[in-house]
Amino acid sequence: MTSSIPSPTGRERAGAPRPFRFGVVAAQARSGEAWAATARRAEELGFSTLLVPDTVGPTLSPFVTLAHAAASTSRLRVGTYVLAADFRNPMLVAREAATLDLLSGGRVELGLGAGRPNAGADYERLGIPFDRGGARVDRLAAALAVIGAQLEGDTYPRPLQQPRPPLLVAAAGPRLLALAGREADIVAIAGRPDEPESAVAERIARVRAAAPQRDVELNLNLAAVGVELDAGARAHLGGVTLEELERVGSVAVLLGSPERMAEELLRRREVLGISYVTASAAQMDALGPLVERLTGR
Repeated sequence: MTSSIPSPTGRERAGAPRPFRFGVVAAQARSGEAWAATARRAEELGFSTLLVPDTVGPTLSPFVTLAHAAASTSRLRVGTYVLAADFRNPMLVAREAATLDLLSGGRVELGLGAGRPNAGADYERLGIPFDRGGARVDRLAAALAVIGAQLEGDTYPRPLQQPRPPLLVAAAGPRLLALAGREADIVAIAGRPDEPESAVAERIARVRAAAPQRDVELNLNLAAVGVELDAGARAHLGGVTLEELERVGSVAVLLGSPERMAEELLRRREVLGISYVTASAAQMDALGPLVERLTGR
């Protein structure tokens, strides 16, 4: 089973929709073998990517974890979802990404962000200031410029993907959405799961308006698949129910039979342009039938 991989240089907009692909987001494992089993299961089910978030909490360290996943599989792409730009020197991020891309056989997607609005505790633990959003976006823009130049430059190590591995940027606010539209190959549309579809559509419009000539891949992470609300989303929402999410028309939930869910993803791609869908590892098997049905379509 093959999947569409975004162009690292941004394609000209075309009439045909992007083929679907799917990813798994995972942050923890009981052991190295358990983590390898998660990666192998994702590959077996046909997922395109295994993605690791970046926090200072009890989560696995991204690049080490992704290297282990890549070594445990043969086709599965691996990526960060997403690195907080303020946490790391961009030169070192480029070196880590290039090394991993080289050693994995060209299977890396590098995701970056400006730091979650509620990430103040992580910044405090690291001893760095948690500045206003605009300042963090400015630093992300600078980091993207450095990372892109290093990955595309004549440096060692050279990534296997040329001119560089795809860059993903997670974005919710207007300035960050515009930056992502101009610079990223993949844009993860961020926001609260209890927002209506219209809020997501507005964000996507900002991405498109920032660089109308570019064809970026649009990603959305699901909070619920089938009949289950992801535990992390449940804690974040503070008591909002699955029924309430469905009532407001949230695109972060995907409910019903595999046939109904497939129809809904096709509708969302037609209306919103979203073709890259991710969910937590806990929902990997629930999303599996959609992966088999829609990947590459």
